[in-house]
Amino acid sequence: MSATTSGGGGVVTAEPAAGVDVGPLEDFAVGEGRAVVVDGRQVAVFRHRDGRLSALDAVCPHAGGPIADGQMDDRVVVCPLHLNVFELSTGRSCSGQRDLARHEAVVEDGRVVVRLAGRWAAPGGPGTRRATRL
Repeated sequence: MSATTSGGGGVVTAEPAAGVDVGPLEDFAVGEGRAVVVDGRQVAVFRHRDGRLSALDAVCPHAGGPIADGQMDDRVVVCPLHLNVFELSTGRSCSGQRDLARHEAVVEDGRVVVRLAGRWAAPGGPGTRRATRL
């Protein structure tokens, strides 16, 4: 599994069930999303005001809009291109589009770790790798 972050992140390899460290928590602004790439898949990671993290596929199924750039509140994110709405907790579309996959995002030792849907592993378990900045 490999990960890169938008804006010049690094690449890392890990076992298939492992989480991928996509950066320090402080790089993820409260109340905003950030796009990362995990195992070749674009993922939008959102940091809620209460400290929770949500992670969804980063590309809107309607017209390819950048979900990480959308406006979010505690419950939903709005695609910036055509205002399609998705639940942050499930990825379910609230506006008739195809649902987005939801992924696991957790904080481990002050760093954000993403596990793709269908590739769950225990937090901090073997195989968690850190991305390196370029």
